[in-house]
Amino acid sequence: MEWPDEAEEAAFLSEAQAVGGAPSERPRDAEAPVLGDKLPSLDELVARVPAGVREMLDEHFRAKFTSVRRFTQT
Repeated sequence: MEWPDEAEEAAFLSEAQAVGGAPSERPRDAEAPVLGDKLPSLDELVARVPAGVREMLDEHFRAKFTSVRRFTQT
């Protein structure tokens, strides 16, 4: 499968916008809330998740909370 060229991409976005399915733009950095530089501890964040939800995540997805990270917005 080949990637679409600019004309095909523009046509797709135009058609998607016409039917209300165009991808929305990512909020600008100025619009994103700034909560501070310090991240909460992993234990604090896990404690915020209800016990039933943690059990369900473990049972269905074997999800484990391992760390807290901040991702830069690109």
